[in-house]
Amino acid sequence: MLLIEYPKCSTCKKAEKWLDDNGIAYEKRDIIKDHPNKEELKTWIARSGLNVKNFFNTSGLKYRELNLKDKLDSMSLEEKIELLATDGMLVKRPLLISDDTILVGFKEKQWFEKVEK
Repeated sequence: MLLIEYPKCSTCKKAEKWLDDNGIAYEKRDIIKDHPNKEELKTWIARSGLNVKNFFNTSGLKYRELNLKDKLDSMSLEEKIELLATDGMLVKRPLLISDDTILVGFKEKQWFEKVEK
């Protein structure tokens, strides 16, 4: 499993603790130093079954600075993915990626149901 996180993010720390407490092996990847690229995002969005909007960090400064709340609806899927790939701070975190699961954000109940122990 791959945990894509921002080291200063309290929610990411909770997710990491949850994985550790449940004995789940994972690799960490810093979303700032090694942000997801366009191809990864395209694959993960398709596999997740979620709307691309779920992958945006809507509470982040960058999202607000770019006024994306008003712009996303008029953008194509391709444009949204390209934008996400430009800056890890635009991507909702943590992301947990495995062969059969893509989880966006940390909701303990959802992770408990979806993550193989």
